Amino acid sequence: MTAPRRRVTQQDIARMTGVSQSTVSIVLNGRSESDVRIAPETRDRVLRAIAETGYVADPIARRLGSRHNRILGVFTYEAVFPSANSDFYHPFLVGIEERAEGLGCDLLLLTSSPVVDGRRRIFHEDNRLRLADGCVLLGRSLDRAELTRLVADGLPFVSVGRRDDAGGPVPYVGADYAAAVAALVRRATGLGHTTLIYLGEGGGPESHADRMSGFRAAVAEVPGTTGRHELAVGRTPDELLDLVLDNGATAVFAEEHADGVALVAAAEKRGLAVPADLSVLTLGDPTRTAPAGPADLEFSGFRIPRRRMGWEAVEVLTALIEGTQTSTQRLLECEFVPGATLAQPRGI
Repeated sequence: MTAPRRRVTQQDIARMTGVSQSTVSIVLNGRSESDVRIAPETRDRVLRAIAETGYVADPIARRLGSRHNRILGVFTYEAVFPSANSDFYHPFLVGIEERAEGLGCDLLLLTSSPVVDGRRRIFHEDNRLRLADGCVLLGRSLDRAELTRLVADGLPFVSVGRRDDAGGPVPYVGADYAAAVAALVRRATGLGHTTLIYLGEGGGPESHADRMSGFRAAVAEVPGTTGRHELAVGRTPDELLDLVLDNGATAVFAEEHADGVALVAAAEKRGLAVPADLSVLTLGDPTRTAPAGPADLEFSGFRIPRRRMGWEAVEVLTALIEGTQTSTQRLLECEFVPGATLAQPRGI
């Protein structure tokens, strides 16, 4: 799913006419010159730009501007830049920024939170959550106690990623991992694969649990198909490959892209062809640096709608702030990637 075409914003009008965004806002709101002194030629220039671009004021932005600070907080449980996993988080942040800009809101990146046991904490004696009208939360896994407190306190917030209830429903915009993985399993079994291995945690964070639930549900749909779950942690690529071959598996579903890359590299070192001898599918975008692997190999799997998730998280948050929300939990469809690592098993 792609993000909607970017709309013209007040900031765009301000840049085009060489005035401040506050001046554009005053002109749009129709305030008289007796209220604020704006030169007639400046007002005319802004009005011409509005007419030429077809600018339409966002009704949400107008409501926000009437009663709130128009500051949206962004809290990240993990460092997102600069870091090795910055590429994974970048599209989320782009979507958040785009929608906030469209609404004429500023973003407050909450970075003063202390690190406890290797993770940031939202609540501390000097937290600045209340400076913002609401907050977007980013992270692979969110602290359950803090989510429970956020729900109980009634502070508007939205998680990027599906979250289980925490003393009540948690607002979120997530990816439909269960449906995406189930669709991949159906493609594999449709090609004749009957022994499958799910490689990864399969539990813990909701994103991993959802992938596993989709895998198990789809395997159960096809009589005669078996699906094993194996952990990648603590095993070398060669050990993983031995495990796959010993179980007679012909298709592997790698929770982490890096593990899929390592498995393919190990297979090719032994003279096995991917996907002729072994199909390897990856379940989403890379979250960590992958080892050196076959050049220019596109894995079969799916892409996470990261930019769209960030964009819609701001949509849900602003609705919560205004009290106009109709749905505070959204799951977005993932994009299938045909790739080059899935094919019929040999002998079919």
